[in-house]
Amino acid sequence: MTGLPAQPAVPAHFQTFLAFDFGLKRTGVASGNRMLRGATPQATIKAEGDARFVQVAQRIKEWQPDALVIGVPYHPDGASHENTERALKFGRQLRGRFGLQVFEVDERYSTTEALSGGAKDADAASACIILEQFLRNLP
Repeated sequence: MTGLPAQPAVPAHFQTFLAFDFGLKRTGVASGNRMLRGATPQATIKAEGDARFVQVAQRIKEWQPDALVIGVPYHPDGASHENTERALKFGRQLRGRFGLQVFEVDERYSTTEALSGGAKDADAASACIILEQFLRNLP
């Protein structure tokens, strides 16, 4: 089984996070913090290419996160696929453009969970699920 490699520990002073559920046409966004261990959906970014990064920059400026979190999709058996590589590339681009640490979360089933929960904006709800999973795993 493949999947995400071990990640560096999250420094204790990292308190606020912005999470992204990357998609080709839409990218879900959520904000959250370590103390409350909860996430709040933000408006989904409906843009591609450089236009997406303009909106990401606006969110980072607005929320001033200590780090970023991205969901990385895998097949149910843990194998990677096209969107796995796209999400990882998005993470590398975030790191390079904004100089923030990026943490990766296995996001299998986050959209399914969001839809089954009746989310009006499945992308933002998925970003919340991703961020809450990340926050739950912090010491």
